[in-house]
Amino acid sequence: MPDLTSFPISQKWPAQYPEWLQLYSLPTPNGVKVSIMLEEIGLPYEPHKVDFASNDQLSPEFLSLNPNNKIPAILDPHGPGDQPLALFESGAILIYLADKSGQLLAQESAARYETIQWLMFQMGGIGPMFGQLGFFNKFAGKDYEDKRPRDRYVEESKRLLKVLDGRLQGRDWIMGERYTIADIATFPWVRNLIGFYEAGDLVGIQNFPNVTRVLERFLARPAVARGLKIPE
Repeated sequence: MPDLTSFPISQKWPAQYPEWLQLYSLPTPNGVKVSIMLEEIGLPYEPHKVDFASNDQLSPEFLSLNPNNKIPAILDPHGPGDQPLALFESGAILIYLADKSGQLLAQESAARYETIQWLMFQMGGIGPMFGQLGFFNKFAGKDYEDKRPRDRYVEESKRLLKVLDGRLQGRDWIMGERYTIADIATFPWVRNLIGFYEAGDLVGIQNFPNVTRVLERFLARPAVARGLKIPE
């Protein structure tokens, strides 16, 4: 049985199943990327809630695994060479899990890199821009009299949605018939934008029918429904 006691994070979140992959997360758009991925590929894992209300993400134990104090993060007791591997950044984790399982990321070079390209589109564009729009529309930013910062992110979010909508024209998923890590990365953020952030009308989501069509298809997947609630 793997020994995870040398990792400080295991002191704050003890593993009941140390032979399973350990997930440290919250059900946020970035967090559920990994829980959905794990549900899709069927890899045994043990989720641990990183409670932002208690500043768990700033604890020495969590920082020992992720010095950037962001979720999600994982500790895989059976990493490369069957040695434990600690990993953070949701995009890196998705690629790692896809390679580990041989699922949801093509092995052939062209399709593989095209999928990673769209993963980076989410990581560098959709996530940061939708998140800033959420701040200015729902949280502290909504009280700012000057609406130019909010409107900047509204326009950029619309632009990104237009790019995504064009990509999905005539396609079932971002990569066509293949459901991939690019979809797992992207659609939790779309869901959050029009749901939790209450910005659907602001960005004119009805003008992006391909996005909403594939979002519905994504949310209908059983693994997605489970992953969206993990950790409880």
